[in-house]
Amino acid sequence: MSTIVLRASTEQDVAAVQAIYAEHVRTGSASFELSPPSVKEMSERRAAVLGRGHPYWVAVDGPTVVGFAYASTYRPRPAYRWTLEDSVYVAARHTRRGIGGRLLGALIEQATALGYRQMVAVIGGSAHRPSIVLHERAGFRTVGVLRAVGFKHGRWVDTVLLQRPLGPADESLPEPAPEP
Repeated sequence: MSTIVLRASTEQDVAAVQAIYAEHVRTGSASFELSPPSVKEMSERRAAVLGRGHPYWVAVDGPTVVGFAYASTYRPRPAYRWTLEDSVYVAARHTRRGIGGRLLGALIEQATALGYRQMVAVIGGSAHRPSIVLHERAGFRTVGVLRAVGFKHGRWVDTVLLQRPLGPADESLPEPAPEP
């Protein structure tokens, strides 16, 4: 068995990232997209995340990308500039190996180092316990549930909102400000 290594993503990882994400779009409720985006679209999304200076990680098992995670702007308005939203995806055949937790930990560490004060998770589906537990183990707490806000795979789907403070959180004023 190979050892899982985390590293910053590269453009060469995008096809594998797209394949993992497409699997989640087609089979689950983690994403509310109904059709998987193309490799080109995923490349553009990655570039946008990195262009804002946000973290984007992959987990590799030997030469194979088995998971990815990134933190992106929670909302576009400037008042939200201290808050990031995380996204973590692991290939189905590699779940329950601690990969998601390691990826989320890397996001938290880098976001804290960059001066962000809050991280939010928007989990697709109240029944998506593995993702909720993953976030709880990383210090997130559930702050709300939006009932039946999505419709996918022939059923209504909730979103569960979780939040985790980063660094000094709201105990002090931030400076200098990250660009919105």
